[in-house]
Amino acid sequence: MSSSTTDKPPGLRAGTLTTADISFFVVSAAAPLTVMAGVAPIALVLGGIGAPAGYLLAGITLAIFAVGFTTMSRHVRSGGAFYAYIAQGLGKPLGIAAALVAMVGYNGMEIGVYGLLGSATADTSHALWGVDLPWLPIALAGLLLIWYGGYRSIDFGAKVLGVLLVAETGILVLLAGGVLLKGGAKGLSLASFAPGNVLVPGTAAVLAFAFSAFTGFESTVIYRREARDPARTIPRATYIAVGFLGLFYAFVVWTVIQAFGDDQVVAAAAGDTGGLFFAAITTYVGPWAADLMHVFIVTSIIASLLAFHNAINRYCLALAEEGVLPAALGRIHPRHRSPYVAGLAQTVLGAAVVLGFAAAGADPYTQLLLWVNTPGMLGLMALMLLAALAVVRYFRRVPHEEGALRTLVAPVTAAALLAVAIWLVASKVALFTGASPTVNTVLVAVVPTVLVLGLLLAYRLRRTRPEVYAHFAEEPPTAPHPEPHPGLPTEPHADLPADLHPDLHPAPHAEGADPSCPQPPPPTSSSSTPASVPPNRAATPLSPSATD
Repeated sequence: MSSSTTDKPPGLRAGTLTTADISFFVVSAAAPLTVMAGVAPIALVLGGIGAPAGYLLAGITLAIFAVGFTTMSRHVRSGGAFYAYIAQGLGKPLGIAAALVAMVGYNGMEIGVYGLLGSATADTSHALWGVDLPWLPIALAGLLLIWYGGYRSIDFGAKVLGVLLVAETGILVLLAGGVLLKGGAKGLSLASFAPGNVLVPGTAAVLAFAFSAFTGFESTVIYRREARDPARTIPRATYIAVGFLGLFYAFVVWTVIQAFGDDQVVAAAAGDTGGLFFAAITTYVGPWAADLMHVFIVTSIIASLLAFHNAINRYCLALAEEGVLPAALGRIHPRHRSPYVAGLAQTVLGAAVVLGFAAAGADPYTQLLLWVNTPGMLGLMALMLLAALAVVRYFRRVPHEEGALRTLVAPVTAAALLAVAIWLVASKVALFTGASPTVNTVLVAVVPTVLVLGLLLAYRLRRTRPEVYAHFAEEPPTAPHPEPHPGLPTEPHADLPADLHPDLHPAPHAEGADPSCPQPPPPTSSSSTPASVPPNRAATPLSPSATD
């Protein structure tokens, strides 16, 4: 082996993640059990029995967004995901601003959830064993656990998330099965989907909760460098994630309505928001299942934290490789092939925020979770809107063979629907936070403020570090197909020369570039959170959904 090969720094573990693995990451970020048990009862109180349709409508909107999003993923191979798409479609200043919003958004979605982990674990301990635990040690222990999960290899994380996701979805399927087998409280009804029950004033609030319940599904593209056959794996995982979440959410909420009856469920949800699902599963399955649900809510939160932690690490890695963040954050562990320095930095940041809120005497749920989580959720929704606009501009600037449905109709439609969704969430923010108007104004203002700061950073980089600015979000150079992870099947087309491999054509990123000809390598390469009302806790307006 040559010295040049020996001295080459380790990279991420390429060719490791399958479609199922990536789907586990993004669905786990959404934390289905936590969202259902904590958020769905509030959606029922606000929107009535038409709430299931709200989740379907949100899922359809995000599926339309995924059409243009995944089409662009075949052309943009950078590990920067959102910011790379926005930079290549809308320009580098907005791309750099989007990178800053992404870091704030993903960190907000994760760090706030440590408060939920502490409070939900304490509530579970009290409900099952009558033991009252302080939330802070639990949150700090969670920080260490999530750090270790991110430190290990990406396939280790995928296995852990697979087990946890099966557990949390399994308990909800068990509840639904019990309700369906017993025919519900008064027989099964489809009144939830009748127009008269869907088109009501409260549906706007339901849609706000429903959109936030999907946060994290878009992170599929963050794992491009570690995916097997990413040109196929990334789009499949994206559609599977959004399709599963939309249908599963609607189905579970509908079955809970059947458990109490169309005419009784709203009153039951209003009377015991945090305990609605526990009451249903106790009645239709048994008390032992309610105990399992308590435990699985905690594991659901852990899964969401790990999924977002991995996504943040890869964003840090990409920005370190760009030269925007310190180069040390781009170090990859020689054995586990994980961005371990970025993971350590994110854990230290999380600990600082958690300890700061604890020192101020803040409530882990109503303040740490909701005040940190809500701007993160709005930030990721804003990134989706910018990405949809970037798809339109990108495909108008470069030659391509994609159809107008994928490059114009779907992204324009998605942009319009996402703009409405952001307005709904911002206008109903008091439902998420339960905070004062002053606090809510500050929380909503975080994202536009960060966006403006990002634009100022971009212009500063252009003036003071022109070489970094010039190569920001460039496509990585075409390279031989990565060596597959030992023991894994050879990737499709691995035996083809680079010029025939379906995923190795560099996407044109300049006007007039010919997509049929490989472009010369550039000088420098670049590479959810749930919020719920914890069990046995007084119902509080919250910020739903945690989970590249």
